[in-house]
Amino acid sequence: MNVRKFIAATARDALRKVKETLGPDAIILSNRGIPGGVEIMAVAARDMEMIVPAPERDTSPRRQEASPGPAKAAVRAAAPPQRPAQPAAEAPAPRPAGGGQPPGRPAPPLAARPRPQLDLPEPQSGRAARPQAEVVPAAVMDEIRSLRKIVEQHLAGFAWGESARAEPVKTEILRQMLDAGFSPQFARELLADLPRDLDAGQALGWVKGGADRGLLTTTSESDIVDRGGIYALVGPTGVGKTTTTAKLAARCVLRHGARKLALVTTDGYRIGAHEQLRIYGRILGVSVHLAKDAADLRATLQDLQHTHMVLIDTMGMSQRDRLVSEQVAMFGDNDVKSLLLLSATSRGDTLDDVVRAYNGLQHLAGCILTKVDEAASLASSLDVIIRHRLRLYYVSNGQRVPEDLHLPNRPYLLHRAFKDLPESSPHRLAGVEPGLMMASAAANVASAGGSQRG
Repeated sequence: MNVRKFIAATARDALRKVKETLGPDAIILSNRGIPGGVEIMAVAARDMEMIVPAPERDTSPRRQEASPGPAKAAVRAAAPPQRPAQPAAEAPAPRPAGGGQPPGRPAPPLAARPRPQLDLPEPQSGRAARPQAEVVPAAVMDEIRSLRKIVEQHLAGFAWGESARAEPVKTEILRQMLDAGFSPQFARELLADLPRDLDAGQALGWVKGGADRGLLTTTSESDIVDRGGIYALVGPTGVGKTTTTAKLAARCVLRHGARKLALVTTDGYRIGAHEQLRIYGRILGVSVHLAKDAADLRATLQDLQHTHMVLIDTMGMSQRDRLVSEQVAMFGDNDVKSLLLLSATSRGDTLDDVVRAYNGLQHLAGCILTKVDEAASLASSLDVIIRHRLRLYYVSNGQRVPEDLHLPNRPYLLHRAFKDLPESSPHRLAGVEPGLMMASAAANVASAGGSQRG
């Protein structure tokens, strides 16, 4: 295997030399820092075949005699036939002068006479066999993948170090965003156009401004309590749908009176779920109705068509439950606008899963962020809301009805989201860990894209 050494001032220059010399498919074997630059050991992709064990060959005498190579067969055909050597005691007697067989020994029959054997190559079949060298053992492929992952991690460390030297402000803001809980994809996109002449404080303000422009919220002029309509509160189990329904109901009663509001529940599965909403309705003086299916819901909404606002409390279920699609279809058939409840205490990937599950709602108006008072950071939840272009209608930060329901306060939410972790926090990234995290996220995106194309 022809291993080449490349030395350059930076890792980027060294990789460019590798690509120019060995091609874009070159395999990086190692890299290390040296005085004045970087040293990378690489090998061409074609030379990796040398580490693949050769396919097993059949070395039996029958196989060798039946299938000689073309060159070997030609040599054997051109060479004169050789007879086995005879012992001296059995040396043939001298022929008589006139020719013929020696006296006293009969001539052998024609069929028994030795003939030269010509080993001709076997005719090629019409379909060429697949070369066995194309089949790479699974163990070798696992080793190559492991080696590639190690190399990518080393390169990510070098890239992070080089970025920290070339763009220290951008690197520091990226670390803060990853520490806070923003996804690598969102951080990468937000920092793509960061001006290079800003200091740390200006850069953080610039990034907050970009996030603020992407965050869609409602205002007091567009409060749905004043506009009215039919809204269903949907989301996974334990996100606070019933309590939030009661908060919205109290907000509406305070402004428009109890006769302008009706409550409907579709949760006929949980024990006491209907009674819990009835208790809230009795306190507020609001009627409460139970709808068991789509037809029942349609009839109930027909009876309430002159009501200013109808709030529908739904059954909590996992976003991966098959009943989610049935719930989506129920509200779609009745032209009900839906508000998706997202818990601020959930991980970003969990929230992504929830949004994807409920994206089938034709009339998904927006979302409500709950449990803000229980979350250490709002970065993950705001990240999901911005990336999926959801409009944020309300923020819930407690159990009190109706005090703990507010319209979004954008400066407060962004301040909570971009709040940096203290130095002593065990969740704070250090060293090359942010670079490794970004490299891992990019590899996952590329892997997902390749599987989708496949």
